[in-house]
Order: sequence, then structure tokens, then C-alpha cells
Amino acid sequence: MMRDTEQASQSGLVKKLPMILILLIAVLGAFTLRDYLSFEALSDNRDRLIAFRDSHYVLTALAFIGLYIIIVGFSLPGATIATLTGGFLFGVFPGALFNITAATIGATGIFLAAQWGMGEKLSARMDASEGTVKKIKDGIDANQWSMLFLIRLVPAVPFFVANIIPALVGVSLYRFVVSTFFGIIPGGVVYTSVGAGLGEVFERGETPNLGIIFEPQILLPILGLCALAALPILIKSFSKSKDV
Repeated sequence: MMRDTEQASQSGLVKKLPMILILLIAVLGAFTLRDYLSFEALSDNRDRLIAFRDSHYVLTALAFIGLYIIIVGFSLPGATIATLTGGFLFGVFPGALFNITAATIGATGIFLAAQWGMGEKLSARMDASEGTVKKIKDGIDANQWSMLFLIRLVPAVPFFVANIIPALVGVSLYRFVVSTFFGIIPGGVVYTSVGAGLGEVFERGETPNLGIIFEPQILLPILGLCALAALPILIKSFSKSKDV
């Protein structure tokens, strides 16, 4: 009996190792890589990056996508700078495609680590529970697509949090990947377009406006998409209230 308990405990620890590793690397990266993954670093190395891209376009694209996946997958600082770099090196297109694809792959890595380590067990406990917890879980299950798109579209939701929550409530991998890819397109295109204009920003010796996503001409359309994603939830809630 004790041996079974020990084996279960060891198995649980092994499942948590990927998530623990991600968190450890994220903490180390926050202290050691901040100066290397910064706007200043991009500005200082822009000529070399452009020269390398012009000489080795495919290799540059693959290396960029790989580095972006690592940055997102291990929650390292510099994801916004990476997005700007994608626009700076490759333009709005295919830069946005590279950024969105890499971000989706990196996010999927975090999702799988969280799901394997704790998501399946937590989701099963929530299903077996009663009262408020069960109602919350049932509400999420009934509106998964809408909820997934909402947490991606709302700029105030941290990217890491949006990767973890779906894993903890039993969202399928397919739904997570699809909602992540399409849900981050608006923000991804906005920041990629900012990166595509960095050449002029560098020449003027300025820094890019990273708060552009909160300006009315950008924020209002995104909020419109949020309202569209929330519409099915509101319709279901209204229908239930009428039935009662």
C-alpha cells in the first residue's frame, strides 16, 4: 500500500516537472535576459539583422520562429520585442504569420505542460464537485469557444494566464490551438505593423508606441470582437432566464 502511494507521488511529481521547469526558466530569464531582449538591443543590432536576413532569408525566418517559440514557451521577457522584430525583419506579412504561428506553438507548450501536470486531475475534481465550483465548470464547458476567444481578445488578460486557465478546466488541445491562433490575430497584426515601421522610428531616434493597442481606433474594433465573442454567452443566459 505504501509502495503504491510512493509510486503515485513520484508519478505526480514527474508530471509536474515540465511546468516546474518552465517556471524556473521564466524566473531566471526575467533576471538574466531582460537586457538582451529589449528595444535597445534591437536598435543596436538592426543593421546586422537586416544584413543577415538579406543573405539568409529562410534561415533567418526559421531561427526567428524558433527563438520566438522558446520565448513564449518558457515565458521569457521580450515577447513584445520579438513581435516587433518579426514586423521589422519580415514586414506585416509574412511577419504577422510568423509571429502568430510561433506564439501559438509556444502557448501550446505551456498549455500541455499545465494540462499534464495538474489540469486533468483538477478538471476531474471540478466535474465531481458540487455547488458553485461545479456551476462555474459547467458554465465554462457550455461556452468554451466564446470564453477562449474572449480571454485572447481582451488586452488586459496576461498571455501566460490565458494559456494556463484552459488547461485547468479541461479544454481540448484542438480548441485551445484554434482559439489561440485566431484569437491573437488582432493584437499580433497591430504589433507586427508597429514593428514594420521601426525603420523610421530608429532614424528619428525614438521608441515605438507600444500602447497603440489601447488607442480608440485600435481598441474599439477589438472590443467589438470581444462583444461578438460574448454574444453566445449572453444569448444562452437570456434564454435560460426566460425559461425560468
